[in-house]
Parts: sequence; structure tokens; C-alpha cells
Amino acid sequence: MKRVLITGAAGFIGSHLCDRFIKEGMYVIGMDNLITGDLKNIQHLFSHPHFEFHQHDVTKFVHIPNHLDYILHFASPASPIDYLKIPIQTLKVSSLGTHNLLGLARVKKARILIASTSEVYGDPLVHPQTEDYYGNVNAIGPRGVYDEAKRFQESLTMAYHTFHGLETRIVRIFNTYGPRMRVNDGRVIPAFMGQILRNEPLTVFGDGNQTRSFCYIDDQIEGIFRLLMSDYHLPVNIGNPEEITINEFVKEIAQLAGKEVEIVNKPLPVNDPLQRKPDISLAIQLLNWEPKVGRSEGLKLTFDYFKSLSSEELNKEAHKDFSKYIY
Repeated sequence: MKRVLITGAAGFIGSHLCDRFIKEGMYVIGMDNLITGDLKNIQHLFSHPHFEFHQHDVTKFVHIPNHLDYILHFASPASPIDYLKIPIQTLKVSSLGTHNLLGLARVKKARILIASTSEVYGDPLVHPQTEDYYGNVNAIGPRGVYDEAKRFQESLTMAYHTFHGLETRIVRIFNTYGPRMRVNDGRVIPAFMGQILRNEPLTVFGDGNQTRSFCYIDDQIEGIFRLLMSDYHLPVNIGNPEEITINEFVKEIAQLAGKEVEIVNKPLPVNDPLQRKPDISLAIQLLNWEPKVGRSEGLKLTFDYFKSLSSEELNKEAHKDFSKYIY
């Protein structure tokens, strides 16, 4: 049986990856330190004979007995509300954590896929963003701890590929959404849906003309899986190129909820990207992949998930005590 280690397994994307690899008939070892992850995302797997979970911080030495065929490194804060609160851990998980996992992959002779991000492009001066664009990133800005950590992660991964001949894959993930997102993680879809369900005004930063491109989780997982199984070692964008402004998105959310909404405008955060749209030509060519789930369908599935949450969960504030993780 093929064995795969998935870090960040209790997170949004990581938990869906666990489901996919179980479905593919593999033995899944999930790992998470639960800074931003939640065990409820994988509790349905605890009784599965082909799943095990380790609560562990990958910035410390990682030991996995027996063989490994694949490693997928998805451990990282992925929302501004998180990585602005835990900047040091955000930097460490993509540097020290990546170093530990690349070393493990080398010892186990395993193929490793690294989760990078569209944030490596920063506030882009090229639109849409292609994989050969170097980006426009402020290394010392408030978002730099995440952006530069991911850029370093890519560089380190490529160094292991070229120097050690390690089998590596790099996915650049664009805005992804779906069930199991945290309602309080600060990203626009859970933020809007949480505010609507709590009968609060929707918070729009800036003038609302900034754009995003949203990819449903099932499409994202399919793209990641195909990339892992490919023979391509350079970065690949996986996202949905259907671009929308935040103002247009407000209207879609209001229509979905069947409510009139009030808007509260706040200043645009520093270095917040004004445009985000992936060029997925490479994914189409190499992986025969492109998104299948339309935004209306994906948003309904996601909204139904948030509606199923308890009042306590909907009202949970994003003020977790991170003090024990800051070192």
C-alpha cells in the first residue's frame, strides 16, 4: 500500500487531501500542530484503518517509521489574520519545516509536493499571473512574513531538486474556498458568509474594485493530485481564472443569502493585492486540468456548510491564544 504524509492535515485544504488519498486507496499519515487546524475536520477519519494522526510541529525534527511514497507539505497559516498574529511561526514553518520535510523525503526516497501560493506574486504588475512572473513583493511589509516564506520555500525545494535529485513538485494555490473553512479566518468568503448569517454589515476593504479569482476545493484537490502524479518539477498555478471584483462578489453573496446587505468600507490593508487571476495554461497543457465547479454551485455548497454551524461556532472570534507558539 502506498503511504503518504500530509502536513497541515487538520486544516482546510489538508483535510480534503486526506479524504482524497484515502479514497485513492493509500495509507494516510496526517500531521498538524493545531495552531490553525481543527481536529473536527478529520474526526471522521479517526476510525479508518488506513489513517493515523500525529500532533506535531514540523519545524521540529520529523520522524515517520517505515516507508513513505509521498509527502505533501501543507502546514502553514494561510490567512492574514493568522500570519499577522504569528509571524515568526509563519516564517519557520515554510523554512525550517520545509527543510525538515525535504530531508525526510530524501531519506525515504519519497516524492514531495510543496504548497506554495499566489502570494509569491505579491501585488502583481503582470495580469493574469503566469508562472514565469517574478512577482512584486514587499519583503518587510506586514504580509512579507508569508509571501517571502513561500518564496524561500520554493527556492529551497528547487535546491534539493537540483543538488540532491529529489523528486519535487510545487503548486501555487490561488484563492480556494469550500466546506471546512474557518468562519473567522479573515478571508473574504467566510467573512462575508459569517457576517450575513450573524445579520451584520459586510466589511469591504478599500473601494471594492480589487479582484479575486475563487477556486472550489474539489477542483483544487484534483489539480494538486494530478500535479503530484505528474513528472513536472517547476511551479504550476492551480486556481480558477474567472475574475470578479469584491463589489460584484457582494451582490452574489447577497443574492445567495436572499437578503439586503449593508456595506461598511474600511481602509485597504497594506500591500493587499489589487488584482488576482491565475493563468492556468500550464496546468491545462501539462495536467489536462481546469476547474469544473462554477462559482454559483460552489458558493451554495459553501454557504450550506456555514449555515450548518452552531451559533457558538458562527460567533467564535479569531482571538486564539498564540502566545505558546511564538518562539
